This record gives sequence, C-alpha cells and structure tokens, in this order.
Amino acid sequence: MDNLSNELLLEMYREMLLARRIDERMWLLNRSGSIPFVVSCQGQEVMQVAAATALDKEQDYVLPYYRDLGVVLHFGMTAKDLMLSAYAKAEDPNSGGRQMPSHFSQKKNRIVTGSSPVTTQVPHAVGIALAAQMEQKNIVSFVTLGEGSSNQGDFHEGLNYAGVHKLPVIVMVENNKYAISVPLNKQVACDSIADRAIGYGIHGVKVDGNDTMAVYNAVKEARERAINGEGATLIEAVSYRLTPHSSDDDDMTYRTKDEVDQAKSIDGLHVFKEELKTKGILTDEIDKELEEQIKQVINEATTYAENAPYPEIDTIGRFVYAEEVK
Repeated sequence: MDNLSNELLLEMYREMLLARRIDERMWLLNRSGSIPFVVSCQGQEVMQVAAATALDKEQDYVLPYYRDLGVVLHFGMTAKDLMLSAYAKAEDPNSGGRQMPSHFSQKKNRIVTGSSPVTTQVPHAVGIALAAQMEQKNIVSFVTLGEGSSNQGDFHEGLNYAGVHKLPVIVMVENNKYAISVPLNKQVACDSIADRAIGYGIHGVKVDGNDTMAVYNAVKEARERAINGEGATLIEAVSYRLTPHSSDDDDMTYRTKDEVDQAKSIDGLHVFKEELKTKGILTDEIDKELEEQIKQVINEATTYAENAPYPEIDTIGRFVYAEEVK
C-alpha cells in the first residue's frame, strides 16, 4: 500500500463504495417494482476496482462479466449510464435499452460487450490480445468471469490459444464460491482454479480477493509480463457473493444465513476502509463526505433515468439488425 499515493488509495475506496451503493440502490428499485432485474457485485468490489486500477484505462481493453460494476466504473461508466441501463432507456450506452442490465458495453472507454451465455468473452479477449500482438501495441486485454464459467469450453479454448501464442491477455476468475446454487466443491475437483494455468503453459496465481493490494499487485505484475512479451496470466481472486445470485434467486435454499453473515464479517470493502483509517488516510469526516457525495450522484442518476424516454417503437430493429447505409 505504501507504493501508492494517498489520493489514489482514496479514489479506489470511493469507486468501491460507489459500486456498493449503486448496487444497493438497484436492489431497492427492483423490490419496489421500478426495475426488472439486478445481478449483484456486492462482496467483489475490492477485487474489481483493485484490478482495474492496475491497468492502463487510457489504452487497455476490458471485457467484464455481469457483476463487474467496479471495473466499468473505473474505466469510465457513470452512475447515470448504469441507471439508464437498469431502466432500459433509449440513452442506455450499453445497448440502447435492448440488453438485460449488466451487459456492459461502451466503445469510447474500450469496454467490450459480453452476452448472456457465460464465458464467450474469453475468446474475444484473446482475439483482442492477438491483434495487439500483431500490431505491436503495448496494450493488454483484461477479461473476468466467475469460477463456474471456468468449466466452459470457451475458457479452455481461449487460454490454450493464449498460451500457445504468448498473448498479452489477463484472465481473472472472480471466485465467489457459488455458480448460482452450486458450491465450489461441486464445480471443480482441483484445489485451485489458478492451478489450471499450468495446463495452458501460462502463469497462474491465486490471491485473496478481499485484499486490495494483493489483487492490485497481481494484476500489475501480470500486465508487466504481458507487455514484456511473457504471455498470458490466469488470476484467481477469491471472495464471497454477499447477495443472492440475482434478484430472482432465493439463496437461502442452498446456503445458510450464518454462512452469509460470516462472510459479511470479513467483507473486503470494510477491511479496506479500516486499513485506510488505521494509516490515517481516511477519517470519519472524509468518509461521511464521500457517502453524501455518492448519495447525491446516485439520486441524480436515478431521477434522470426514471424520467428518460424509452426507445421509440420504430427503432426496434436498431442495434439488432443491420441497417441500410444511405
């Protein structure tokens, strides 16, 4: 932590807190019937913001999976952007109101869209890394997925190709212990997802996803390796999903309240907050100011999105089918 400025550390905390508060607001909006669906980032904000901060957001490409509020906020998406998506309004930068929420996409910020079938973003990230290698650009592609997704064929094919060609891609598995209702011990037989890296001939590392600096350093080192021509890295960041899988899921059918409460007691966001306080970087006054600023931002974003127009019916084919160029 000592190698980062106090300003950067506070900005990382602000982004983590913003992601948490946006997520919490979306749950309230869903339960009140205002928006149809939420898939949550709670419990994974630390690894997302720490990883994104270790990248070059002016040059690198990110291919986030649906929980990655922290990643896309760091790379330039705003609370307004995210609320417009949640309400499926015409100004939604992800898809013009066509996609489900959390299918992030924003060309100007090099946020590459994913799709509902999980893990399809991995071969896309490898393709971007191949293009960077061919064009001799000092950039990396960074792609995330859940640990359940690491059992899909796209994961194997993407990492195998990246290993063979030593491509500048970083694959971060956000291991939150559950693939919807399936616990980790019923998903994989190996001790660690990161252990799979050896089969692809790439570097693999497992880190505590609740440890800000552990994730930051792992991604920073992976980026340096990629830029130096040393190829891909598979990072497994381990935390816990603090909410149900989505707003349509009842997680108490497959795990206990005591288990969730235990995970909340070591929530990475609170751990990072206390670390900053211990070092004198964050005070109660600064924290209160941040909370007030974030609440105002989210209130304004929510009000704007609520009142924004839906897509016009005559645009139903736009962004879906090819349009004739006149």
